[in-house]
Amino acid sequence: MGLLENKIGVVTGAGQGIGRAIALSYAREGASVVVADFNEEMGTQTVALIQDNGGNATFVHGDVSVEESVQAMVEAAVQTYGRLDIACNSAAVSRGSGPIHEFERKVFDQTLEMCLTNTWLCMKYEIAAMLETGGGAIVNISSNSSLRGQAYNTAYAAAKGGVNILTKSSAAEYGAMGIRINAVSPGVIRTPGVEQYFAEQPKIAEGLKKAAVMNRLGEPEEIAEAVSFLSSDRASFITGQLLSVDGGGAIR
Repeated sequence: MGLLENKIGVVTGAGQGIGRAIALSYAREGASVVVADFNEEMGTQTVALIQDNGGNATFVHGDVSVEESVQAMVEAAVQTYGRLDIACNSAAVSRGSGPIHEFERKVFDQTLEMCLTNTWLCMKYEIAAMLETGGGAIVNISSNSSLRGQAYNTAYAAAKGGVNILTKSSAAEYGAMGIRINAVSPGVIRTPGVEQYFAEQPKIAEGLKKAAVMNRLGEPEEIAEAVSFLSSDRASFITGQLLSVDGGGAIR
């Protein structure tokens, strides 16, 4: 029996990278998964991968920066499977990088919207659904850039710092109501987004590649394993925590 046997889950940003790995892990551990992404082609590919391996998944088109879209996403999960037990809010888009004094207000605001506000919106409707059935577990995806800052990536670091406090505050609100809320903070993980960032910021790419004391990049599947554990009943007394999965990057 898997960690998440008979659970009903939603994963946002599940079309590629860390989000896809989490959706695959949820399904492999026995959950039925709503794969949410604004890229229909990538999202349906994730669903196909799950189904090809004997899992149960449904794609829902979702722009998690739009409240009506988030509401529809959660309603689709409940209508399809009857309830919502677990959720991972992985979707995030950093709209730009560079020195603060050259940063455009519009780009800063967009980054907050796509990395922090979207997480809050998802939690708003996920929590409401979980309260209807007596509880559940939510895992937010943060970033090690939120722990000590990251030069030229300030907007993203600030947004993910907000995710950390959002996680802790909401865990305090809903712990007595049966909802556990935690966050996973990835280090430098081999994803399409990270590869793009390396291309945009070649001066700091080499340093980031060596950030972990284990002297390698992490893999999306390594984040997914931590998320599945925190979503499972084996983590039943864990809430309000931020778990760095970073090969020791946070201690260097």
